[in-house]
Amino acid sequence: MGTGTRTRHQHWTVRAAGTAVVGLVVLGLTPGTASAAPTDAEIAAAEAARDEAAAQVGVLSAQLAEAEAAAAAAHQGAQIALQDYEQTQAAYEAAQAAADAAVAAAAQAEADVAVGVAQVAGYARTTYIQGSTAPGATALLSADGPAQLIERAALLEAAGTHRVDVVAELTVLQAQADQTEQQAQSASVEAEELQEQAAVALADAQAQESSARAQTAALGEQRDAVAAQAEAAGQEVAGMQAEQDAAEAAAARAAEQAAARAAEQAAATQAAQAAQAAQAAAAARSTAPRPVTPAPPTAAAPPRSSSSGSSSSSSGTSTPSTGGVSTGNPTPPPTTTAGAPSASAVQTAITAALSQRGLPYSWGGGNANGPSLGIPPDTRVYGFDCSGLMEYAYAQAGIRVGGTSRDQWYLNRGKTVARADLRPGDLVFWGSGSSYLSIYHVAMYLGDNKVVQAPQSGDVVRVSSMWFGSDYFGAVRPTA
Repeated sequence: MGTGTRTRHQHWTVRAAGTAVVGLVVLGLTPGTASAAPTDAEIAAAEAARDEAAAQVGVLSAQLAEAEAAAAAAHQGAQIALQDYEQTQAAYEAAQAAADAAVAAAAQAEADVAVGVAQVAGYARTTYIQGSTAPGATALLSADGPAQLIERAALLEAAGTHRVDVVAELTVLQAQADQTEQQAQSASVEAEELQEQAAVALADAQAQESSARAQTAALGEQRDAVAAQAEAAGQEVAGMQAEQDAAEAAAARAAEQAAARAAEQAAATQAAQAAQAAQAAAAARSTAPRPVTPAPPTAAAPPRSSSSGSSSSSSGTSTPSTGGVSTGNPTPPPTTTAGAPSASAVQTAITAALSQRGLPYSWGGGNANGPSLGIPPDTRVYGFDCSGLMEYAYAQAGIRVGGTSRDQWYLNRGKTVARADLRPGDLVFWGSGSSYLSIYHVAMYLGDNKVVQAPQSGDVVRVSSMWFGSDYFGAVRPTA
């Protein structure tokens, strides 16, 4: 019984059946099933336990809903922190490249200075050996004629000018060497600072992702335990009620049989009494001095027979379902600013994304070159995260969309697509707020209300139904 009570009519049925069983005890016909049936008190206790379990399920359901919202928020935060890390890491790599270039430039400047120093030293050595700062005069005096004299004079003038240029260039090269060395040192310091920032961002992202996964796992265990408890309690009550219903039916049948036998015995007794009365009347007539008309015998009233039915009622219970909780208030673009898509590029990108179906989700995994191992805690998982899959798919079509979901939106922010204008190949985004920095997930629209995506940890690249919700951020068209 769903209500935990029995009707008054049913209680009277049980009592009537019990009376009939008493009669059967006298006749030695007591049914063996009646003694094993659970009592009303036992069923009431089981129903109380079931109701308590149901109440506990309700409390836990509310707690689980809150915990699920917290886990979802933690996972979104982890995705955003991961993008912070990837962006900072890219800046670090650029700074490191600049530092390497500055070091190379400094080395080249030092080499150029060394050449200039060698030239000046050679000039000084030659002057010292010749004993004059103007050794060209000797060359002019030793000329064979006016023509050779003019030629040697021009050459000496050029050589003198070159010496002056060498000294000036040496001064410039020395200044450049000093400047490039300072740039190299500054770039190295900047790279180190960015690397430290990247490490902090990564640690934060890993902590949030680990927390989200732990919460999800704990929620799954709690769900299983609560569901098992509620199911066991419901099955116990249903079993006890079935046993009692069977016992009551057996008792009712026994009561009917007892009533039938009692009616038969009453009829036999009545017939015997009538026969005895007839015999007595006949004997009286034979001995009486005059005929006496005997009074008709009075028939004994047959015993009343009663029949009782039983009614039962049941009510079902249902567990309310809770929907996913979405935070933030993104405002999807109301109009489409993107042009028509490139059919060939779209088909290439879609084919590339679909070719990765079944590959595991790997946090921080995948890039334009294909799947890869992720970052902790997915260093042993070879696959894609959501943005890595999109980057790879569009790279196969020769389009660079960026390595993070926020970059993929920002770099295509001038090619937005309204919800009603979605076409295959468009990138669709979800975020926890109105800023593009709050974007935490991206997928590729396939048409027919389907997307291909790398959903989350523990899942694989797959085709899913498109969803919107309050955290739908909008869409862009990279091929426009």
